[in-house]
This record gives sequence, structure tokens and C-alpha cells, in this order.
Amino acid sequence: MKFILYNLATAKEDWAIAVSELYKKKISYFTPLEIQTLKAKKSAREDLDYKRNEESELLLKNLTQDDFVILFDERGTSLDSIQFAKKIELVLSSSKKRAVFIIGGAFGVNDEVRNRANLKVALSPMVMNHLMAQAMSLEQIYRAFTIIKKIPYHNI
Repeated sequence: MKFILYNLATAKEDWAIAVSELYKKKISYFTPLEIQTLKAKKSAREDLDYKRNEESELLLKNLTQDDFVILFDERGTSLDSIQFAKKIELVLSSSKKRAVFIIGGAFGVNDEVRNRANLKVALSPMVMNHLMAQAMSLEQIYRAFTIIKKIPYHNI
């Protein structure tokens, strides 16, 4: 199974690139991982519904019917790392070819993306920027694999 992480980040920081590359390498020992930053057209911040819908449409265009979609959203289910690992284990045992993780844009995603998601997970009840969300999500995906494979990393 291939893992894909889609995000709509606009900012780039050296530390975030380094973290992403580090965890991409670590996760790739378990499964292929691709990180893709999708670029929506620029629009005014005041036009948030238009921006949210445009970005959501871009995300939906990159999904296939057979994808298992995991949306990281502050309104999703709060899971601890062991519960998240169990969800990843179920995804891995499914007949799906791709697990697609989504980090929405600055204004979130629309209901169509929410409804398409097979699983909605809250990284935190706090809102965070894309760089932090991506670093945190990649670390948790890696942690999930170490829990599944019983590799000493998760200490609880």
C-alpha cells in the first residue's frame, strides 16, 4: 500500500522541509510515502468560502474512488497514538491500494471532502499551521508503524 500526504501549504521553512524528509525516509522503510503540496489559485483571504471550495475541489480531483482517505481536522476524532496505530493497521489490512492523508487549507475543507474521508482525526483541539500539522502527522504515522511492528520508539 502506498501512503500519500496532500497538503495545501503556502509557506516553506527549512526546519519543516528537514522534518518532512526525515520522516518520509523513516516511513518509507515500512511503506512507500509521497508528500504532495497542492497549489490552488491565489484569492483574497476575505473570500474564504471560495478559497475553501476551490482547495477542496483540488483535493477531490487528486483522489480515486479506491483511496482510503484520512482527513486531519481539528473537529475529527481525538485518538491517542495506540488508537491511531490500530486505525492504520486496519487501513493496511484493507484491500485499498492507497491511503491518502489530507491536511486542509488555512480555512479547512468543505463538506464534500469531509464526507469523502473514511476517517477524520484531530491532531489537536488547537488549530495549527500547515508546517506544524505536517510535522505532527508524519511523526504520528511513523509512530503508528513502530507500534504495529513492535519497534521500541513509543515508550508507553
